[in-house]
Amino acid sequence: MAAKASGKGTATGAVTRAEVLCRSLPSRRIDLGGVTTLLDALTCDDGKSRVFFGAGTATTALNPDGGANCALPDEIRDVSGACLAVTRGSSPINLALCDGSVLMIGAEPSETSLLAGLNTLFAFRWDETVNQLVENLAYHAVHHGLQGALIVNRAPATEPGAFAKRLEQALQGCALRVVLLDCPLPLGRPDTPAENTAYLAPDAPGKDRMRLPDPDQWRAPLVEAIIYEIAKWRYLARARAVLTLDVSDILSPRESGAPTAFDLCQQSRSGVVSLAGRRVYPWRVRAGQPAAFGDHICHVFDARRGVARWGVAPVKAGLENTWRQVRIAYAAPDAEAVPFLRAMAIRVPGRAISTLVPKTALVEDPLLLDLAHSIFGGTPIRAPVSTAKQDQGLAHNRTAIVTTMKNEGPFILEWIAYHRAIGVDDFLIYTNDCSDGTDALLDLLQARGIVQHRENPYRTSGLMPQHAALQAAEKEPIMQTCGWGICMDVDEFINIKIGDGTLSALHAAMGDANMISLTWRLFGNAETHSYTDQFILDQFTRCAPEVIRKPHQAWGFKTLFRNIDIYKKLGVHRPKGLRPDLWDQVHWLNGSGKPMPKEMFRNGWRSTLETYGYDWVSLNHYAVRSAESFLVKRDRGRVNHVDRDQGLNYWFRMNHNVQTETSIRRMIPALHTEYARLMADPDIAAAHAQCVANHRARITALRATETPDAFYAELTSPRMERLCRLQPHFGSAVFAAGPGVIPDEILTETLKPDFFFTVPPHAKADPA
Repeated sequence: MAAKASGKGTATGAVTRAEVLCRSLPSRRIDLGGVTTLLDALTCDDGKSRVFFGAGTATTALNPDGGANCALPDEIRDVSGACLAVTRGSSPINLALCDGSVLMIGAEPSETSLLAGLNTLFAFRWDETVNQLVENLAYHAVHHGLQGALIVNRAPATEPGAFAKRLEQALQGCALRVVLLDCPLPLGRPDTPAENTAYLAPDAPGKDRMRLPDPDQWRAPLVEAIIYEIAKWRYLARARAVLTLDVSDILSPRESGAPTAFDLCQQSRSGVVSLAGRRVYPWRVRAGQPAAFGDHICHVFDARRGVARWGVAPVKAGLENTWRQVRIAYAAPDAEAVPFLRAMAIRVPGRAISTLVPKTALVEDPLLLDLAHSIFGGTPIRAPVSTAKQDQGLAHNRTAIVTTMKNEGPFILEWIAYHRAIGVDDFLIYTNDCSDGTDALLDLLQARGIVQHRENPYRTSGLMPQHAALQAAEKEPIMQTCGWGICMDVDEFINIKIGDGTLSALHAAMGDANMISLTWRLFGNAETHSYTDQFILDQFTRCAPEVIRKPHQAWGFKTLFRNIDIYKKLGVHRPKGLRPDLWDQVHWLNGSGKPMPKEMFRNGWRSTLETYGYDWVSLNHYAVRSAESFLVKRDRGRVNHVDRDQGLNYWFRMNHNVQTETSIRRMIPALHTEYARLMADPDIAAAHAQCVANHRARITALRATETPDAFYAELTSPRMERLCRLQPHFGSAVFAAGPGVIPDEILTETLKPDFFFTVPPHAKADPA
């Protein structure tokens, strides 16, 4: 059967064959004291005429008092940011405008008879193909009782008649009536890219690095949301039930004998049901082939947000209740939502799956696989199967630290001695561009079998030093065969608060867990100005409170992980590259022994109010040390963010002197024992002394230079020391802008515990 022409048809009654009808809205630009859009004008089944104006049309443009030979509106109201005028009677309609003129409109009769009594889909189409649309409609007809569809075409290049003819031919054998509705004007936001682009795909990774696509008003997210009301009054008011599912959406399979979603609309007390969707993906689509529903066999294991849509029995819900994109006004749906699936490779065509969703998030779903085979007859490309490394062949509880250093010589021995004292076995240390004796000391320690020292390969790898070191470390036997591993820095100390303070006690408490995050506790300089060759743990006991959400660095963590290949590679804060089919083997605890949520498994790097914990273990982070040592740290540059200055803003963010915390000091006797063992070697002692001397010499040289000495004076000023006791009172924008935005009067006040100060998010940053 040929497709119906775009003129009005008279199809009514039961559907016995495939019928595809083309329709177009009589939309046009008009002047209501400014250019706006007249989307539609209808004479409706209730004997009233409705005029639908586009988004941004002010209701005040119409004169509610009418005028000579003008219709007197029963109602003029805002609907979804647009304007609706309702009058009694039929066409033509003359509306009085507030500027004294008259708008003459010819209203068309509604065509609710086309879909009257039918179970109907109300969908939007972007660039989906005929085959994809047929798959959708045929599936719903066979398995869910679909009888009709209203499909709004958002693809302007489509030739309606030709598309309708191909669709009708492909639907032969299905008893369906389909109305394809075009609009001669775009319905989307004028400054927004197409909705079916990777940029607007909710799970797409790396959006901060994507080029913003050009605006595409034809396919952009709706601005003319009043189209839902137009669809209701023009076509859907007499449908048995309507589900708002797009062409890329399919209802989930239902149990045999269970009511359909259309039945549930009729059975609902309000006539309305919620539809709850989840996005599904192929693992990969075969080259040169468009995606099919049967390719979609994976879901995102840690997805939080789904897709909200609705279904309605129009007459039962009440036609005067406004239809909106995500709900029907004044109609509460029944509690249990009907599930559906959004096929993302159909919705966003022609893109590699990795541009739509991180592959580390995708897991194969047995129910989707069964749907692909048994319903759609697909042969999808399967997701790879991973196997976790077995403990056999690993040094079961042998713990290795991998770290990077530059000019850290004076602080190395304390850090190594402490961690040896709590049970760390191996140290893999990468250095670059050292001038203070760090390399000589580490070479000695390597010769004694205490550490393994490597030159950082960042120059040849093109990576930042820390990332280059981690990439190289993955090939080292020390990291391949250790039982436990962690990436951490020389200014970080693992503080175990349970048992005897050792890793053995921590491992025993963890049971079968294979990861534990050590949340930072930021330790300040305790207003110590001068460098002395004393233990860091003795000198600095002032720190941030446990609960401090800003700055965001305050709750960063490092992660001790079991070396069983659930993740593919090392990461700064936690292992990276989750093998997604092994996600359920991740047993990750926070620092209080509480399970971490699965939403952290792929990318989490900092704690939150829900995930922080210090009861079992924390990571004491001595990021600044003394003011003099900080001069040297700033001079040597950062190990990872090499292009970022460690200036006054960094000092303010990391130098917290708010509370006193001394729990780690119970391990100082064990530290002394191990430190003395190292220093008993005269060569090691001499190398350490040389590092100390070089550090002091560098401090002297820097303070003899005007700019560093002025910076030192600022660090040690009464103003800065006062501010570094007040960080919990400041918002994140203050830390982004720097301490210069804080008024001096705050420093002279006695602040109440709940005092809070912030600035606009884009306040001018402190030049320091």
